[in-house]
Amino acid sequence: MTALLPTPEGSLVVAPLGENQERVRFSLVIPTYNEATNIVPLIKSLEALLTPQLGDSFELIVVDDDSPDGTWKVVQAILPAHPRLRLMRRQGEKGLSTAVIRGWQAARGEIIGVMDADMQHPVEANLGLLAEMGRGADLAVASRHVSGGGVSDWSAARRVLSRGAQLLGLLILPGVLARLTDPMSGYFMLRRSAIEGIELSPLGYKILIEVVARGRVRWIGETGYVFRERAEGESKVTARLYLQYFQHLLRLRWATLPSSSLFRFCIVGGTGVVVDMGMLFLLSDPRMLGWGLTRSKIIGAETAILTNFLLNDAWTFRELARTAPGLKRKFRRFLGFNAICTAGLALNVVLLNLLFNVWHVDRYLANALAIIAVTFWNYALNRRLNWAPGGPLSRRSRAPSFAAARAPDNSSTRGEAAP
Repeated sequence: MTALLPTPEGSLVVAPLGENQERVRFSLVIPTYNEATNIVPLIKSLEALLTPQLGDSFELIVVDDDSPDGTWKVVQAILPAHPRLRLMRRQGEKGLSTAVIRGWQAARGEIIGVMDADMQHPVEANLGLLAEMGRGADLAVASRHVSGGGVSDWSAARRVLSRGAQLLGLLILPGVLARLTDPMSGYFMLRRSAIEGIELSPLGYKILIEVVARGRVRWIGETGYVFRERAEGESKVTARLYLQYFQHLLRLRWATLPSSSLFRFCIVGGTGVVVDMGMLFLLSDPRMLGWGLTRSKIIGAETAILTNFLLNDAWTFRELARTAPGLKRKFRRFLGFNAICTAGLALNVVLLNLLFNVWHVDRYLANALAIIAVTFWNYALNRRLNWAPGGPLSRRSRAPSFAAARAPDNSSTRGEAAP
């Protein structure tokens, strides 16, 4: 029998390919568990589809979790007749997400991907995904929720569960899931450079969210596919997997919080509060200058706006700011930031006067409550208008060529967002 691939051990880190290591253009990992009836037809379909496109520069890696139905034995028996087919049999470790990563660790592809073996993922979608990669995407996802996509005969309850899981993800991890129309997809491919050297820590079966949250993914392409019902075997989706999905979202939210642009924006906003409060005390307190509350508030807020802009441009959105260098663009961003924050200031002043003069709330507590009320307003508009990827104040560029897009420092910004 042909030898099996050794199962990688240790951390879930995909290493860069060695200089002298044999390479292929594309490695597709197929995790399996009790798929003996489906796996051979799937392999034959994939080879027939990919060979005209990639020649010999691809590999199919089946990672089987020691299936009781002998899936790994079925694959091993056909290895001699399929030179681009490789097999890994895992006997200690279990789980779909870790199976995918172990397959990627053994892969030799510059592009790595994953699809299910249960025939619910039509093989033809691989061509659309490869086309997106060819256009410069760092990650290409097969989606049920774009043109050409859909589900076959799902019940209303199953549709509600799927959409409910997506909505839950948007609430917990909006900066990640908002980048995808189908974050629950298990059918995608990405550049190896997008995740190499990064320790992954998936929980459950939705590894796509892990890749987007932790990886270096700027450009996301999507192609539609129709999700099919199983013809053979049983579904592996259980209530326990939904619980793991929820736990995974919380884990990613905590892990990515320090790099979140909203988190940084709030930290910067906290420094602005100090500036604002300090100026309000200096200008309006009867023990100091004793100026009117409204005038003091406006001056204090404008000082805080200036310091906040400088910190946000240098830290919160520094990667996006680098796409539009130069004093002229920086000044335009400041004007836009000032306009948005001034509108927020008008709301702030109204709230402050209502709280202080009408409801007799302490002036400093009233000011703090008013600041909190407009923080999300300021963030949302500034993120969309002043520091948006490819936005009106950013330097635009065409999608990179296929050759250029292979470089790790891809400058395309399609679909970019901070977690």
